[in-house]
Amino acid sequence: MPEKAAPVETQEALSAFGRKVRRLRQGKGMTLQQVADRAGMAGSTISKIENSNLSPTFDGLLKLARGLDVDLTTLLAGENATQEPPVPSMGRLNVTRAAERVGHDAATYVYEPLAMGLKQKQMDATFVVVKARAVEEFDHLVSHPGEEMIFVLTGEVELHSNLYAPIRLAAGDSAYYDASMGHALISVSVSDATLLNIVTGGNGRLPGQG
Repeated sequence: MPEKAAPVETQEALSAFGRKVRRLRQGKGMTLQQVADRAGMAGSTISKIENSNLSPTFDGLLKLARGLDVDLTTLLAGENATQEPPVPSMGRLNVTRAAERVGHDAATYVYEPLAMGLKQKQMDATFVVVKARAVEEFDHLVSHPGEEMIFVLTGEVELHSNLYAPIRLAAGDSAYYDASMGHALISVSVSDATLLNIVTGGNGRLPGQG
């Protein structure tokens, strides 16, 4: 099923992201179909992203990063960001100030990636605003490689999956699950719920793997 189109902050931001994806793909000498096959996405979806006609959802970004063989930070870095040499993992540290977070509106969620100053991380952490109010707002349940943990910060959410009955989680509750299992979150509180989302293996490499 094709990726769901979602609004973005500005058309300029969407165009810049499309150019970034094309530059990364061409820099690796890969065709649209090669990226699509590696990502588990349709070639037409990659083409729409590159031509600024589609804003991928968070699971789409994770799949796209895997298809391009980059981490999420590299994929979301500024269009003109240069490739940095590998940095020793010992002693790395990055602080994300609240005012520095950049939101990406994916219709059902608004997600704000954290620790964008570090590349080749072994996990991807994201602040998420859950906008969806019904599971029917999703074209399909989200799934991607790795494992995932959510910690509800405010409001209340309902976790839907293809293996378990819906589970309600209030502020302070958390859930850890296999991310390859179809899953989706909806807000069931008056205001949009917020949560911390942590994913390992988003680019196809679990901690300890090359």
